[in-house]
Amino acid sequence: MSLAAARPLITVYDDKNASAGTTVCLPAVFRAPVRPDIVSRIHNEIAKNKRQPYCVNVDAGHQTSAESWGTGRAVARIPRVRGGGTHRSGQGAFGNMCRGGRMFAPTKTWRRWHRKVNTAQKRYAICSAIAATGVPALVMAKGHQIQGISEVPLVVADKVQAFSKTKEAVVFLRRNKAWADVAKVYSTRRMRAGKGKLRNRRHVQKLGPLIIYDQDQGLTKAFRNIPGVDTIQVDNLNLLKLAPGGHVGRFCIWTEGAFKKLDGLYGTWRKASSAKPGWNLPQPKMANTDLSALLKSEAIRKVLRAPNRKVKHAVVKTNPLKNIRRMLQLNPYAAVQKKNAELISAKNIRAKVAKIAKASGKPASVDPMAKRNAKVKK
Repeated sequence: MSLAAARPLITVYDDKNASAGTTVCLPAVFRAPVRPDIVSRIHNEIAKNKRQPYCVNVDAGHQTSAESWGTGRAVARIPRVRGGGTHRSGQGAFGNMCRGGRMFAPTKTWRRWHRKVNTAQKRYAICSAIAATGVPALVMAKGHQIQGISEVPLVVADKVQAFSKTKEAVVFLRRNKAWADVAKVYSTRRMRAGKGKLRNRRHVQKLGPLIIYDQDQGLTKAFRNIPGVDTIQVDNLNLLKLAPGGHVGRFCIWTEGAFKKLDGLYGTWRKASSAKPGWNLPQPKMANTDLSALLKSEAIRKVLRAPNRKVKHAVVKTNPLKNIRRMLQLNPYAAVQKKNAELISAKNIRAKVAKIAKASGKPASVDPMAKRNAKVKK
């Protein structure tokens, strides 16, 4: 839900950035759920509907007489240009790997260029985009310079619709502290990277504010020569303008008349739209998005089970045959058995060494356990 919902009344400003003395009620569409995923997907589909078909010439790469030489001549079976007396004869032709050949899978004009998009989904996306324009954090995250403006959403008096000179429009933007966003457009104008430079698209630049009006009394002519500034009539709101690039949060300047028409255009939950039959605002998934307050509420605490504070430590399973501590827990006599096994093994080794020494006539090695055994016998 938009943060602007906390301010149900919006101040109307005149062309000199002073309060016009009137306020308008915030339209319900600004409380619609902001769904960047829907906006991005619908924008991606709608943007395809302006494409023009293109393809390569159907004869490209085949305007030569060529035939394969077949097998048995120790060359590839690619078609080769006929004739002689020139470098071209004998060269490979037709194939996409050949110089002067056609491309792989030549493009055709009957590709599926356009996309049909559900009307309800388009309206949902537009409602989300409008709601996002009322959240200062989203507008600033998109890169708009709105630090100096009085309020978001910014609503101005209908007198602005009568502007017919660019000079008036520039003065209006400067006085309302919106010129910083236009200045950003000037500073970001740069040469396009890539082939678009050769195709009448030499420069690229960021977008500035969007002026949304009710009646065009010269406003479009006044603003059309300012870089980055777009104008659109409120009855014809377009997702490509409200969320360019599929990213929500464009800086919008509304005229008072356009702002008041939003409830009739998109509905108010209590009352369906009067301009779009059978349409009302989409319901948010959560009426209250304050999750911490929800979890602490008595209604939810009452149905939750008591927390389980018993700590159960994980027991590491070990192999008793490899871990002597684990073996002693299972069989305390295992230590005696292990020691006896070591003593018997040492005794057998000494007996074997003594036998070898006796057979070879060499003196036997000193028994390290003899002194201990003598003490035990005493």
